[in-house]
Amino acid sequence: MAINTQTETFRGYGKIKTVGAQTAVECRFGQEVENVLSVHCSAVLTGAEAGNGEVRYFGKAHFSVVYEDAEKHVCRAEKGVEFSASYKDEDVFPALTARVQLAVENVSVRREGASVYSTALLGAEVELYGERTFEYLSGGDLVLRREPVTVLSAHLCGGMAEADDEFETEPFSDLLQHTETVNVTDVLCETGTLKVEGEINLCVLALKGENVASFERLVPFRIEIPCDAASFGGKGDARVCIVNAALKADSDEERGRCRISAEFTLSAEGCVYEELTVDGVTDAFSKECEVTLSRYEGEFCGAGEMSRLAERVSGKAALSSKIDFSDELQAIALQRAEANLVTEGGVVRAEGVAMATLLVRGADGSHRGIEMSLPFSVPVEAEHCDASVLVCGMSARQRAEGEIDAEATLKITLRGQTKDTVSLISAVEEGDPVPCNDSAVSVFVPHAGDGLWELAKQLKKSPEEVEASNPDIEFPVKEGQRVIIYRKKSLV
Repeated sequence: MAINTQTETFRGYGKIKTVGAQTAVECRFGQEVENVLSVHCSAVLTGAEAGNGEVRYFGKAHFSVVYEDAEKHVCRAEKGVEFSASYKDEDVFPALTARVQLAVENVSVRREGASVYSTALLGAEVELYGERTFEYLSGGDLVLRREPVTVLSAHLCGGMAEADDEFETEPFSDLLQHTETVNVTDVLCETGTLKVEGEINLCVLALKGENVASFERLVPFRIEIPCDAASFGGKGDARVCIVNAALKADSDEERGRCRISAEFTLSAEGCVYEELTVDGVTDAFSKECEVTLSRYEGEFCGAGEMSRLAERVSGKAALSSKIDFSDELQAIALQRAEANLVTEGGVVRAEGVAMATLLVRGADGSHRGIEMSLPFSVPVEAEHCDASVLVCGMSARQRAEGEIDAEATLKITLRGQTKDTVSLISAVEEGDPVPCNDSAVSVFVPHAGDGLWELAKQLKKSPEEVEASNPDIEFPVKEGQRVIIYRKKSLV
């Protein structure tokens, strides 16, 4: 006789998988570019979609180059390039939602004939979201161990916002290049809203007569994203990118100052995690026969706590080319950092490198761009986190000829992640009958520490029957205790 069982289906939404992809984007500049001092690329996603066996994504790459022409004048040039790329994966299908985050991993420059080519290697982190369903046992002719199990379901949301700032600097003649780095510092769930806070590190490279100079500014921002699933105390995460940055400079000759107005268009993608409780069966057995249990095992990811710290680091910087006392240090551009969390001896550290382009002017009046990098290792209190690092306030000094002492402030944001494993009985297969015990009383000697459920499963009796036969025993049992099972006998 087959065992009667009932099952139910859980339906939720969540991250299916995360994959990485790369694509190269190239831009050509004309023969007027004689000596490249600084090159920057920013990439903005314009669309992404999941298809049959692939994820397609599209975007625009903006290249800006600061260079010297043949007459050693410092100039600038900008160009935009549209691109499209795809990631092949047989598990991708149109019902999935693809979220793609772009990062410029490397920018290189080469000369071919009269033209200069800049190539950017774009990394894409592709997150695929979709419906997550599973069957689980809910009842039947079995002794069931029920436990409430929490399952996370994701709710995607997004929005746009504007941020602006005005500040004064020393006067300059031309704005050569500007770069922006976004740092998300907090994500808060409120009723119907996901609030995202952070700051933009704006770095400006400007021309002052025949020299170059750099300025820096931290611009705070806040984005409120509507989300019906958000509630006070809930958990969520978000990432923000700059869709557009517009800078305008006005000179005040009487005061000898220059006012910079900056306007930013921000795009935010958020995710709110809802906790759903499943009244599932984590274990089961039959009193009449042996059973083979099948399990659903699934991992559900969510957002943990966020924490922040600032650290000032310093040391000897590695340089891409030589330098000496005849070189005048003028500006620092393209500040950025790469970091990973490393655990050694029970201590977690954020290890990486802070990088920038150091612009110098030689004794002959010509400018050079020198790539410098400063390694760092900062202890952090983190577990199951992602780390992002914002570099600001970077400075350089040549104390000894040929060596650069660099300093930088690191703003480290740790974004906690949770991973909950769900393990529920999904199906039962009937086996051999349980041998019948004809004795009226059985005495069982358990192992110290055995719990009520474990004993009931071994004895093929419900936990209620075991407790009724042993009202004086506390579970888990102690060393030397005996468990008694009574069986009713009918008189013929």
